[in-house]
Amino acid sequence: MNNRLAEIYFEKKKDGPVFIGHCYVEKSEYKTKYENTWIEEDVSRYKFIYRKGEYKLKI
Repeated sequence: MNNRLAEIYFEKKKDGPVFIGHCYVEKSEYKTKYENTWIEEDVSRYKFIYRKGEYKLKI
């Protein structure tokens, strides 16, 4: 999110995901091999921008 690693919190609704919030995290907080591979996969797949209270997928 905004070129930083972040955890995004959302709920799945009928109309689509509803974003609740996010928090920035450090990559060093994740120690296991599985967590690091998940981070690499997700970072390459999803990039979000948070601006003016809205989340947008960066394409």
